Amino acid sequence: AWWPCLIVALLSSSVAFGFPRSPSRPLEKRSVDEKAGDIEVYSTKVSCKVTSRFAHNVVTTRAVNRADAAKEVSFDVELPKTAFITNFTLTIDGVTYPGNVKEKEVAKKQYEKAVSQGKTAGLVKASGRKLEKFMVSVNVAAGSNVTFELTYEELLKRNKGKYEMYLKVQPKQLVKDFEIEVDIFEPQGISMLDAQASFITNDLLGNALSKSFSGKKGHVSFKPSLDQQRSCPTCGDTLLNGDFIITYDVNRESPANVQIVNGYFVHFFAPEGLPVVPKNVVFVIDISGSMSGRKIEQTRDALLKILEDIKEGDYLNFILFGSDVITWKDTLVQATPENIQEAREFVKNMRIQGMTNINDGLLTGISMLNKAREEHTVPERSTSIVIMLTDGHPNTGESRPAKIQENVLSAIKGRFPLYTLGFGNNLNYNFLESLALENDGFARRIYEDSDANLQLQGFYEEVANPLLTAVEVEYPENAILDLTRNTYQHFYDGSEIVVAGRLVDEDMNNFKADVKGHGALTDLTFTEEVDLKEMEKALQEQDYIFGSYIERLWAYLTIEQLLDKRKNAHGSEKENLTAQALDLSLKYHFVTPLTSMVVTKPEDSDNQMAIADKPGEGLSPFVSTASYQPPSSPYYYVDGDPHFIIQVRGKKDAICFNIDEEPGTVLRLIQDPITGLTVNGQIIGDKGNSSNSKNRKTYLGKVGIVNALMDLRIEVTTEKITLKNGAAQSTFSWLDTVTVTSERFSVKTNREAMVVSFGKGITFKVVLHQVWKEHHIHLHFLGFYVLDSDKMSTKSHGLLGQFFRPLAFQVSDVNPGNDPSKIHATMLVKKHRLAVTRGYQKDYRKDVHNGTQVGCWFVHNNGQGVIDGVHSDYIVSDLF
Repeated sequence: AWWPCLIVALLSSSVAFGFPRSPSRPLEKRSVDEKAGDIEVYSTKVSCKVTSRFAHNVVTTRAVNRADAAKEVSFDVELPKTAFITNFTLTIDGVTYPGNVKEKEVAKKQYEKAVSQGKTAGLVKASGRKLEKFMVSVNVAAGSNVTFELTYEELLKRNKGKYEMYLKVQPKQLVKDFEIEVDIFEPQGISMLDAQASFITNDLLGNALSKSFSGKKGHVSFKPSLDQQRSCPTCGDTLLNGDFIITYDVNRESPANVQIVNGYFVHFFAPEGLPVVPKNVVFVIDISGSMSGRKIEQTRDALLKILEDIKEGDYLNFILFGSDVITWKDTLVQATPENIQEAREFVKNMRIQGMTNINDGLLTGISMLNKAREEHTVPERSTSIVIMLTDGHPNTGESRPAKIQENVLSAIKGRFPLYTLGFGNNLNYNFLESLALENDGFARRIYEDSDANLQLQGFYEEVANPLLTAVEVEYPENAILDLTRNTYQHFYDGSEIVVAGRLVDEDMNNFKADVKGHGALTDLTFTEEVDLKEMEKALQEQDYIFGSYIERLWAYLTIEQLLDKRKNAHGSEKENLTAQALDLSLKYHFVTPLTSMVVTKPEDSDNQMAIADKPGEGLSPFVSTASYQPPSSPYYYVDGDPHFIIQVRGKKDAICFNIDEEPGTVLRLIQDPITGLTVNGQIIGDKGNSSNSKNRKTYLGKVGIVNALMDLRIEVTTEKITLKNGAAQSTFSWLDTVTVTSERFSVKTNREAMVVSFGKGITFKVVLHQVWKEHHIHLHFLGFYVLDSDKMSTKSHGLLGQFFRPLAFQVSDVNPGNDPSKIHATMLVKKHRLAVTRGYQKDYRKDVHNGTQVGCWFVHNNGQGVIDGVHSDYIVSDLF
C-alpha cells in the first residue's frame, strides 16, 4: 500500500474530509456520486469544551470503504494558529494507532531514516491568516472502517470585547451524522453568546442550530440533517463549506477574576468603563518601490479611515521612508479637525520612491516621540505608540537587521511599544517580530488580499483605545511560583490580561491579587480577594470541566511566552528558554515549534510514519520549509550555487549535486538532437569572489536556449531577454510584461520569470533572483527549470537532459554521522557506491519569492558517479 502524508497548514478550526485518490485519475475529475460510492464518511463530530476561556476540542470522523478494493481515505482539519495539537489517534477495524509527541530533532531523524528507505509519506506545512491544516491519509481495506480523532487546545483571547471560536466546516460530501457541540463554562457568568454560519441560509440555520446560555453555562449545537446539507433538494453536493463562528463574553461585575484549582491559579483582568488615555501615535510607512500599485493604494485607504477615528485629544505624525525619510510635520501635532484635514491631504499625496530605509524611518519616529515627552508638548498623562508598516527587507542605509534592532531598542528604552506590520510575503518577518517583541509590541502579517486595507484598520482598532499604562499584577510575597508574564506596557479596551501561576501552599485559605496601572486621570489599583473554600464550591460543575484545565492553561501560556522570549535570546539564555519550553511541551503533550507528533501507521505498510509539526509565522505562510513531499511529476532544475536538482522518473525522491567551476564557464544543460533543442548556462561569481574555492559563491548568470529546427535563439541574462527568430530580433527588459506567440512556440515574461513553451510537452522557466544592486557581495542571478519534458526524446543529454530517462538507485546505511543534523547514507547507482548526504534545496517554480524546500540526496564531487562521465565533459565554449 502507498501511504500519503500527514499535512499541517495555517488557518482556524476547520473540518474537511477527503476521499480515496487514484494515482491515475485526479480527484477533481471524479463525480461526486463515484467518490461517495467508494468511501462513505458517515459520522463527523466536533466536540468543544471551553472552561474559563481554555478550549479543549476533539474532532472525530468515521468512514467506511464500501468499494471492493482497498481505498485511501484522507482526513484534514484546519485549526487555530494559536492552538497546540495534543493528541491524534487512527483506528482501523478496532485497532488504534496513536500519535506520540517527541522532541523535533528526534522525530526528524526518525522521519529522515524512513524517507531514505522509501517507507513514508511526506509532510507539508502551510499557513493562512487564522488557521493551520492537519491532514493524514490512510489506506483502508475493502469493507473496513476507519476512525480519525484529533484533539487540540488553545486559550481564547479577548479581542474587541469578545472571545471567538472559529470552526472551518468542509466535509466535502453529505454526512449522515454531522454534529458540532460546544459547551462553555465560565465562573464569572456568560453575558452574551452567538453562533453564525457563513454557508447556510438563516431559515435552514434556524432548524439546524440551537444556542443558549444561562448563568455560568452556554451551549451551541449544530446538527444539520442530510436534507439540510444538500445544495438543492435532489443534489448530492453539500452546502457545508465555510465558517462557523461562535462568539461570547462574560459578566464583569468586578474588573478581575481569579480561579484556583489543584494548586494552580489563573487571573483574568479586563476593567470596563475607564476613560481612554490620550495617545501619541507615529505611523512609519514604507513607500519604497515594492509598495507601488495596490499596496500603497490600500495603505492610503486604511490611513484615511484611521484618521476619521483618531480622537481630538490624541497627537500624531507620519514618517515615510524609501531611500530617504520624509516627515509630515517636524513635531507631533494635535488631532484637531484642521490638522486631520491636512493629514488627509498628505496621505492622499503619498508617492513611491527609492529603496527601504527601515532604520532611519524608525529612528526618526522614535526621536520625535522622545522629544515630545522631554519638551512636555504632549499631555503628561498620555501614552506613545509607534506603528511601522513595510513590505520588504532593509536594503539601504543601515541594512543589518541585528544592528537595526540594537538601534531601536536603545532609542525606545522601554518607554513605549512598537508594533510592526509586514505587508505580503517578500519580507523578513522574523526580523519584524523580533523588533516588536523586544519593544513590548507585537508583529502582524497583512495579507495581500482585496481586504488588506480592512486588515490594517482592524489592527489599529485593537490599539486605538488604551485604558491603562504601565500595568503591573502583584501577588502576596513568597506565595506563588512559576508566574507567567505580569507586567504590560498597555491595557487596551476590549482586550484582557491573563496571568497564571502555581501556589506555594495549596492549603491556603485566602488569595489576594492587586493590579496597578496609570489611568487617564489618576493611578489606579484593582484588588481581588478569593476565599478558596467558596471557590471550590463554585467550581463543582464537573460536566463542563475537563481535567486539570487551569494547570494546562498555565502550561500553554508559559510555553507561548517562553517561545516569544526565545526569539530574541542568545547563547546560554536561549538554551535555557528552549529547554524549559521543550520540557513543558513534552510533559503536557503539546505539538509546539520544538516538538513533533509522530504517527505510526498499520504494520502491513512497514510501519509507515508521518509527522505533524507546528509551522512558524516567520516562514512563508504557504509553503513548507522542513520536509519533502514527492511531487506529482518529475522535475529538473538548476538554481542557487549552482545546485542541480533531479526528481527521477519513477522515484519518490530526488538527487542533487553542485558544479564547482570558475566564473565564465558555460555548461551544457540540455541537448536533444531529435527536437533540435539545446540549453546552455553560463556561471557568474559574486562581486567579492574569493580565490579560495571553499569560499567561492557562483551562480547561473546567463541562459541560452536554441531550437535549431525553428531557427530560434533566446538569450536570458539578469538584465534583459533577447529573442532572435530567424532574422528578426527583439529585446525586452525584465521590467516588461511580454507575451510572444506563434504556431510552434510561445514566450511569456514578467518582472520575475520567463516561460518558453514549444508546443505541448516541452516548457522551460527561467527565474530572476534580484538582490540589492549596491550589495557589497551578491549579484542578480538566474534559475533554470524544466516544467515539462514529455516530448523530449530519449537521446537527450546534458547535465539535466540525461535524467529525462529513468535512473535506478538505492539508498542504504542511513546514519546521523558526526553532525546529527546531517543524515548520511550510501547510494548504489550506475554500479557505483557513493557516500551521500540528506539535504534540502529551494524550488522556485511556483513561488519565485520564497520558494519551497525539497529534500534530496546530495552527491559530492560535482555529481561524479551520478552523471555520465565527469562534469568537465559538459563544459562548452560559448552560450550558443
